[in-house]
Amino acid sequence: MSLAVCLLIDDPADAAIRQLWRRLEEVGVPSLATHTHGRHVPHLTLAALRTYRVPAVQRALAELPVAEPAVLHLDALGAFRRSRCWLAPAASGALVSRQEATVAAALGTGAELHRHYRPGVWVPHLTLAPRLHTADLPTVARVVYDVLPLTAQVTRAALIETATGDQHPLDHLV
Repeated sequence: MSLAVCLLIDDPADAAIRQLWRRLEEVGVPSLATHTHGRHVPHLTLAALRTYRVPAVQRALAELPVAEPAVLHLDALGAFRRSRCWLAPAASGALVSRQEATVAAALGTGAELHRHYRPGVWVPHLTLAPRLHTADLPTVARVVYDVLPLTAQVTRAALIETATGDQHPLDHLV
């Protein structure tokens, strides 16, 4: 599958998003909680690498300056045309710069970047339901807008193998 460079969030925000996943499941909308291997964590992906060498990516990201913890302001629901729905954080300049630096570091290892994560194309998002049917969008909106807005503190970063959910924590926040 791929290797995702992910920002992970504080415990209260993580719990709130997991609760959203549970509420979606209760109304019959499959969420990230039960998707594939079931080991998903609430996250924001900065880069998805189609080909990679984990040690090389870890070294490259370790060379980036330590980023300050960031706050994600989540106040919108989004959906991609291929059925994935998500929470949209405000895209601050700092977040966009962080994504660009992460991509540059990863590409410097010879990794191949998924096309949706190219700087200028990337849409920051925290996935709720990866296979949403259009007919379920009003149901999802009702559940989500009962909870929003949310604030999430970015507290750590990790490389996550998307096929297995295996995590490789990064030494510092990228």
